[in-house]
Amino acid sequence: MTISAADLESRVQAYMDACTSGDPDAVAIHLSADAVHYFPPDMYDGPWRGGRYIAERWAELVRTRGSAWTVDAIAVDPGRRSAVSEWTHFKQAAGVVLRGTEWYEFDEDGLITEIRAYYASPQDKSLNRLELGGFDYAERGYPQQPA
Repeated sequence: MTISAADLESRVQAYMDACTSGDPDAVAIHLSADAVHYFPPDMYDGPWRGGRYIAERWAELVRTRGSAWTVDAIAVDPGRRSAVSEWTHFKQAAGVVLRGTEWYEFDEDGLITEIRAYYASPQDKSLNRLELGGFDYAERGYPQQPA
């Protein structure tokens, strides 16, 4: 199946709209069964594993914290089946606005298989490695030291 740039952009927007709806079924249809959502360390007890689990967790945050999201910008690469979005997460119950970006990977059917969330926030000076929790950088070939 050929996946176009418009398909990827539409999938990301529809996924974020579904997250805001609070309907886990609406969220789950955008995710592969084995999808993984990575977060910065100590965020949301991540990584979250499984499309249904991801959907249930976002629905819970909508119910309990009034979470809502907007997609503010998006870039897609259909050749790599990937996309990046810049978003805003309104945590309405806490009066917090969180901005960030996410890297999305898609399967051959256009379902989201992986989401890597990066937040616009100050560095945690107590950490010497500021990376996603549970993401195996070395296994994926990311540099472990400067060249």
